[in-house]
Amino acid sequence: MKKRLLIYIGIFLIFLPVFIYIMQEETVPTITFFPMDEETSFDKANTRLEMITEKTNDSYEIIWESESKSDKEIYLRQDASLIFNNGMLRGIRSKWMEDTDRIETKEKIYGEDSSYFQAISYHHGEVHYPDDQIKSIHKMTYDQLYVIDSPNTALESFKTPNNKYETEWATLLDHTTHQQLLYSWKLLIRHFDIDGELYLSVPLTQLYQYNDTPLPSLTQKQTNQIIGQLWEGIYKNYIINAKNIEKNKLKSYVPLILFDKQNKHLIVLYEINGKKERLIQQYPEFQ
Repeated sequence: MKKRLLIYIGIFLIFLPVFIYIMQEETVPTITFFPMDEETSFDKANTRLEMITEKTNDSYEIIWESESKSDKEIYLRQDASLIFNNGMLRGIRSKWMEDTDRIETKEKIYGEDSSYFQAISYHHGEVHYPDDQIKSIHKMTYDQLYVIDSPNTALESFKTPNNKYETEWATLLDHTTHQQLLYSWKLLIRHFDIDGELYLSVPLTQLYQYNDTPLPSLTQKQTNQIIGQLWEGIYKNYIINAKNIEKNKLKSYVPLILFDKQNKHLIVLYEINGKKERLIQQYPEFQ
């Protein structure tokens, strides 16, 4: 009897870590937008890309970092960061912690050939007050890195071109990336029969510009709400789905956000492994 009990205990201890892991995965919260908190803010928020070493003659390493710190500990902090290489999704990192003011993520990315890396992060926090009142804070940060891997010159990297040589390479990589994305976006627009003239088109990687600049004909406060709800939708529909696919089997390009010029709704267009998707979000009734 004691021997059988010991066997059961052993089996339980073996599977306990797996059970805990599964429960944690199932209870990871999604990003949820609440009214903006005017009393809480970010002391620091940053996304950073930096080449650290030439791994071999044919590859190199870059560091992809995201960090943020709120001005006080709050109920929930969550950051999500995406990195693209020549317009193609290379990685997604998301992290959440309760009762903290700080979130940090760091990962090495391996690259080959000349590349244009872009990373955008969404830093989010939930602030809980008495009487079940919940508010939120958010901020976007961005970084980019050009890596020039030419057989005729030494490996080099830069964020913005500083001379003729770098300008030529940046122009080439920008053009190549943009042409690939334009082709992908046009197929999506045609597939969903959308009149592009009715919308302001913004790639996901350029959303950070609306941290402090309102969308056309809207206030900054209204823009903040739209952007917060937009990231809620992107996280639930794009980030979670892409994260569930093995890296070497994932193919997706920078999503395109279409802001309705009549300020009624927005559309997010994206594709994951050949499956074309469309997310439509209606604008709220602004007070």
